[in-house]
Amino acid sequence: MASSLLALLDDIATILDDVAVLTKVAAKKTAGVLGDDLALNAQQVAGVRADRELPVVWAVCKGSLVNKLILVPAALAISAVAPWLVTPLLMVGGAFLCFEGFEKLAHKFLHRAEDDQAHKAELMQALANPEVDLLALEKDKIKGAIRTDFILSAEIIAITLGTVQASPFATQFTVLAGVALLMTVGVYGLVAGIVKIDDAGLYLSRQSGSGAQALGRGLLGAAPILMKVLSVAGTAAMFLVGGGILVHGLPFLHHLLEGLPLGFVWDGLVGVVAGGLVLAGVTGVQRARQVFQRK
Repeated sequence: MASSLLALLDDIATILDDVAVLTKVAAKKTAGVLGDDLALNAQQVAGVRADRELPVVWAVCKGSLVNKLILVPAALAISAVAPWLVTPLLMVGGAFLCFEGFEKLAHKFLHRAEDDQAHKAELMQALANPEVDLLALEKDKIKGAIRTDFILSAEIIAITLGTVQASPFATQFTVLAGVALLMTVGVYGLVAGIVKIDDAGLYLSRQSGSGAQALGRGLLGAAPILMKVLSVAGTAAMFLVGGGILVHGLPFLHHLLEGLPLGFVWDGLVGVVAGGLVLAGVTGVQRARQVFQRK
């Protein structure tokens, strides 16, 4: 999904001016965030009733636009007042991408499957209970998705700002606003399509024609696979993009790895190591805080 969107951007950029070219470059650099954004936001609406899926996606999309209305002016202000902050912000964003990717891996290998199944069972039981306030549950999901979107949007804006930092203010504004709008429409348009794949499959599987039924069964089978592919591709892209940002931001590391074959693989390895170090640091601080609070 993300690669198709980026391919479209590439085609458009070949016939447009410098603004479009910068937009294309910025969009490619944010591919890791975009892939993860798709998977995360599609998962956020899991468990919501079918007739409420699109309204929830639309509510989160509006929240995402508000996030970007905050982040784009903030990025422009930083570029104008303290441009030296752009590189540190990029490094922080890259480190966070690596941390988030490594945390996913750690959760997959260290978290018990029984805990995930228990959480899903609890959610389904709540949805089936008429005494549960489904509207409150829906609002909680929307708030959680908007918080997630704010973090991912901040990463996208920071990476984009690094791309256009040396450009005139008008170009910076156009590219930042264009990327923000494009990513919002692209991500949530695709999320809306993803969460309705199973409904489309169910509808087709109930039709009289054998061809429609076969297509419906195919869509029903493809929906969970698509979610897994998005999650894996998003995690891998986070290591590649985050590691690449760190490599280019650390001159000694950039010179050390420059010229080596399969440079993207080294970027990914740097991302994995950086993510592990940040996770270890965060875990250490959390445990130290717990010990301090007990005293």
